[in-house]
Order: sequence, then structure tokens, then C-alpha cells
Amino acid sequence: MNGAATPPARPFRILGLQQIAIGGPDKAPLRALWVDLFGLQPAGHFRSERENVDEDIVLLGRGAAQVEVDLMQPVDPARSPRVDQPALNHIGLWVDDLAQACAWLQAQGVRFAPGGIRKGAAGHEVAFVHPRPNDAFPLSGAGVLIELVQAPPEVIAALAD
Repeated sequence: MNGAATPPARPFRILGLQQIAIGGPDKAPLRALWVDLFGLQPAGHFRSERENVDEDIVLLGRGAAQVEVDLMQPVDPARSPRVDQPALNHIGLWVDDLAQACAWLQAQGVRFAPGGIRKGAAGHEVAFVHPRPNDAFPLSGAGVLIELVQAPPEVIAALAD
């Protein structure tokens, strides 16, 4: 933290990569690459007018090491948020205690996106670290939107040290 005081002990652990989210103006070319050519397995679909997203969820790997790849397009390209800009929309990280992580990170000055903890597209509780800081919260994802995802018990057990 660049000469700043050492933060208090962290009451949570980041366990691993849960997802990457890739956006385009039309998800058909993304699906052609990731599903048809790379062979990732389709696993679901999510659409939210409020979040302006229409996404296909595809999977890479197995078990606790499985990673979601979300292929996204905006529901309405004239509205924000634009899930296709930037094309690498966000990364998702498994966390063992989402509520503790959010409270602790916010106390350290980390800015979160509006919406708080909520159910995400895959059914897990999620919260987003904002890509940009502001005066009230000087720490952020440094240009990257980061989704913190509550890991289910089997993932915690498999990925814990």
C-alpha cells in the first residue's frame, strides 16, 4: 500500500478464479469461438434488463477448478452499462466469506459498484469492486471490474489450503 499503514488481518480468502466475462455487440461470434471452436460446454443463460445484459454461460474445466466464461451482449446497445465495452468485461473471484470480504475491503477504502451483495447470473451471491476510485473510496479495481463470488462449501473445501 505504498508506505501506508499495514491493514488489519484479512478475515477472508480469495480461493481462485470463478469466471471471466467477455462482451460483444452480438454474442453469436463469441459463441462460435468459445463453444463451436474451443469446445466449452453451454451451461445456462441469463438476461437482465436492469443490468442491460443478455449472456450465455459456458464452462471450462471440471470440479472446483471449473471456470465460467460468460459471453455477453447488451440488451439495448444505446443504454448503460455497456457489457461489450470493454470486451473483457470483468473477472470473478471465488471468496470464502463474501460478507466479511465486502465489509473489510470497504473499511480499507475499496469502492464497490452500486447494488451491494446480490444473487448473480449463476445463482451465487456476488458483489462488484468498482473499476475506478472516487474521493470517498480511493481504492478500486484499477480499471478492472472485479466480481467477488461467494464460494459454495464444496469449492471452499476443495480450494482451501
